[in-house]
Amino acid sequence: MDELDILKKDWQSSQKVFQQKSSKDFYIMLHKKSSSIVKTLLYISIAELVFWICLNTIPLFSSDSYKEQLNMVYKNDFVFYAITVISYAIILLFVYLLYQTYKTISATDNVKKLMENILKTRKIIKYYVIYNLAVGFIAMVVGSYYGIVNNPEIATDFNNFNQAQVIITFCLIAVFTLLFVGLIWLFYRIIYGILLRRLNKNYKELAKLEV
Repeated sequence: MDELDILKKDWQSSQKVFQQKSSKDFYIMLHKKSSSIVKTLLYISIAELVFWICLNTIPLFSSDSYKEQLNMVYKNDFVFYAITVISYAIILLFVYLLYQTYKTISATDNVKKLMENILKTRKIIKYYVIYNLAVGFIAMVVGSYYGIVNNPEIATDFNNFNQAQVIITFCLIAVFTLLFVGLIWLFYRIIYGILLRRLNKNYKELAKLEV
């Protein structure tokens, strides 16, 4: 074997080692970035949960008029507390699932496994957003209905409405409901959307490593 063949063989060997090290370093970087993104999503979800708890509980214990209005709408404290507990329990479930995903990603040392966990995270966030949008829509519709039916003053006025006024009232309720749900969607689109796009970018880069 002449010197040229030896140099060529050494160069190819060095090139292969370099590519292996480069791929490993790239994976470590993507792993770290993905873990950081999921951790941020987890913190945002916890912060959101705390925000809604404070928003619902502080007025309840600090304002008698707010509590009277709730009693007027729901007629029964049990109904209100049951709805609240179920809602928070489901949100806590999503937070727990995100936490489990974060732990799994942090301990992952396999490209395929990391990709699977990124997909799992995206699904959790997708269902979390859909759930909150659905709850926001239902809460507005049910709250408006019970507000009209159970509030004596509003119920009396509503019963005296002609057909045109009834249609206008329902149209206004529909508009405010859509605006409310739209604002929630916009919040998730901005906050979660940015992080999910970064996570999706990491997924695509990992897919290239698997080729």
